[in-house]
Amino acid sequence: MNTSLRTYYPPIEPRRSGLLKTDGVHQIYWEESGCPEGLPVLFLHGGPGAGTDVHHRCFFDPDRYRIILMDQRGAGKSVPYATLQENTTWHLVRDCERLRHHLKIPKWMLFGGSWGGFLALVYAITHPEVVYSMVLRGVYLGRKKEGFWFFQEGASKIFPDEWERFLEPIPVEERGDMIGAYFRRLTSPEKSLRRRAALAWSRWEGANLRLFFDPQKFDDFAEETRADALARIECHYFIHGCFLEEDDWILTRMGKLARIPAVLVHGRYDTICPLENAWELHRAWPGSELRIIPDAGHTSGETGTLDALIDTLDRLASIGM
Repeated sequence: MNTSLRTYYPPIEPRRSGLLKTDGVHQIYWEESGCPEGLPVLFLHGGPGAGTDVHHRCFFDPDRYRIILMDQRGAGKSVPYATLQENTTWHLVRDCERLRHHLKIPKWMLFGGSWGGFLALVYAITHPEVVYSMVLRGVYLGRKKEGFWFFQEGASKIFPDEWERFLEPIPVEERGDMIGAYFRRLTSPEKSLRRRAALAWSRWEGANLRLFFDPQKFDDFAEETRADALARIECHYFIHGCFLEEDDWILTRMGKLARIPAVLVHGRYDTICPLENAWELHRAWPGSELRIIPDAGHTSGETGTLDALIDTLDRLASIGM
């Protein structure tokens, strides 16, 4: 029996790509790689604001998947960069559907981690008839308690050293609402104030990504241009409750996904999105499978998580459409 852990497929280049104009100020970058006749899959990146990366193509067997990547509004190669104008969850859902029509895809699989998984859930609840199956990693459900855990009190007790650095840009009298305090700075007309806040926000997230600290991943998150989009767009979404009209919007609508097969992959020691999120979603979704990775945190690149994701995607590809 082969007991080796699965890892990324070899790097590939897109077969085609473009900018898709929305009904407003945005143009959305998209790309397609892999097999033109394969199982269509939409990869939804995290953040929001993180953008896609070349290794995101490599989760999928290029001989069996038609791989679609999309940079969400304000992120990656989409333009204008880092803007908050006309940038809400519902704009992103419409962008996904616009891209599906543009590429003439009747139905597709959804793959998303963290925020990308949240967006996949909202999209699938809104358009269940066009979704074959879903693979979600590091489950995030957009609730107030999840924002409180990571940006107010919770993760702060596990990483008190990094939390202290996160507190530094914020005066003591404003620390009772860290998301609000950061939002005021990240939307300030003063460039130096925005820059300091963006770097502190992104470094806090970078420090929490893995079970064991990864200096390279931390540096990637702290890169100034990336930090600007990530921090501004994330904070914009979180202060507005992810633009959902009720806190438990997803869990109260899981009946719409009852017939959609799903696999949830979650690191037991995820300090950004605690395992409780995946557990609650799994209990509300009878058709779902939950794979708990015993030695992993949040990111998809940790050995056990990556193995579980690629094993799952290979299995779903063999089932077909």
